Amino acid sequence: MSKEQLAKVDAILRRPRPEGQRSPEELRAGFRALMAQMIVPDDIRTTETALGGRPALHVEPDVGERPGTILYFHGGGFVFGSPRTALSLTGQLVSRTGFASYSVDYRLAPEHPFPAGLEDNLSAYRALLDSGLDPSAIAFAGDSAGGGFAITTALAARDAGLPLPAAIVVFSPGVDSTRTGESMTTKEGIDPIFTKAALEHTGAMYLAGQDPAQPLLSPAVSADLTDFPPLLIQVGANEVLLDDSTRLAARAQKAGVNVILDVTADAPHVFQCFAGTLDEADQALDRAAHFLTQHLSRV
Repeated sequence: MSKEQLAKVDAILRRPRPEGQRSPEELRAGFRALMAQMIVPDDIRTTETALGGRPALHVEPDVGERPGTILYFHGGGFVFGSPRTALSLTGQLVSRTGFASYSVDYRLAPEHPFPAGLEDNLSAYRALLDSGLDPSAIAFAGDSAGGGFAITTALAARDAGLPLPAAIVVFSPGVDSTRTGESMTTKEGIDPIFTKAALEHTGAMYLAGQDPAQPLLSPAVSADLTDFPPLLIQVGANEVLLDDSTRLAARAQKAGVNVILDVTADAPHVFQCFAGTLDEADQALDRAAHFLTQHLSRV
């Protein structure tokens, strides 16, 4: 049953971790170990490549590839994670849509704080456009910090005069570096992964003293989303980051964007990575795939 599955996922995410603030190396190792447990579809193939001057992972369906490209931004608090740790998510989207994906290995904080990762992701998008791909054939997608990058890369692209992609899908996006959402306190303890203090710890590595309220760091608080493409936001109701998503959706709606806010009850942060073991994850990914197919199918 789904409630039992959710309880098991919650228990996995609450397993004891070292106390105190962990170093970037410890965070990276722990995240790799967690994500290695996730199910990667067996009907995809991966190729190491480069995009915009950075390493990237090209993920393709084994059969039935359709015109269209997903530019994927992995999660990891801007400090950890890689295209490989996100492969359960990119693989699921590729498998369910038939679209190929590029996942960018952008530079990480604290070695490379803001705006290094954003610059890498914008360069990757420029590279896709320069390769001859039509923006109507491209969608952005990302989870957590990578969901934030999906939004801020679109902002940076628009401000640079580049055409925007056809659609954006984000899973539990981190889009408020000010950490001012009410869910930062109301969901603490309910969220099995994060606390406000933990997010501020990694966030400080990325900010490196920059004003967190600026649009490219807190788009849910201060960005103008005018002319954005259709946007699907998926988030779990048990997240301290819940209000990042609800306020982003409200801001998008105010700007006249076609936006869908998809909140799953009792679900944790980026629950979609538990596809194959959690019914809600598979159902959410089906909805995300349908959204992408709707907006890229006419290419």
